[in-house]
Amino acid sequence: MAPTPSSSTEPQSAGGCTCFKLRRLTRRVTAVYDHALAAVGMRVTQYSVLSHVRRVRGVSISDLADMLDMDRTTLTRNLKPLLEARWVEVRPGADDARVRVVYITTSGEAQFQSARPHWRRAQTEVSATIGAQRIASLHELLDRYVPLFRPVDGEIE
Repeated sequence: MAPTPSSSTEPQSAGGCTCFKLRRLTRRVTAVYDHALAAVGMRVTQYSVLSHVRRVRGVSISDLADMLDMDRTTLTRNLKPLLEARWVEVRPGADDARVRVVYITTSGEAQFQSARPHWRRAQTEVSATIGAQRIASLHELLDRYVPLFRPVDGEIE
């Protein structure tokens, strides 16, 4: 008896544009986080940048861009509202004044602490919607595949 499509061990080919599907999901998930963080006047992109700056306690713009998989221009655009709000500051590097180093400020730390419970609520909502086990699997897939798409020659596009 020939296997039916549902019982076949052959993997089904993906239908549709993978990039579109990933971006569509990202837009929907981003909306959950943005809605939760709106209570403290932030977007998830701002929260993410602030969180990374907070974690490393002084990081060059180039290194931060690499950590976030962003090009420097996009990072600079994302840093602008954080600088205007005085949640971060940029200073010359200690060893090389040409290097620009980003630091979280005291008000940035306070903003992060205010935003954290709202971020957690969004995190819980996304996990509950998708399911804890599926979220763990999704994270595992993302962590495995992101490195495969590192830009050539260190350029992020």
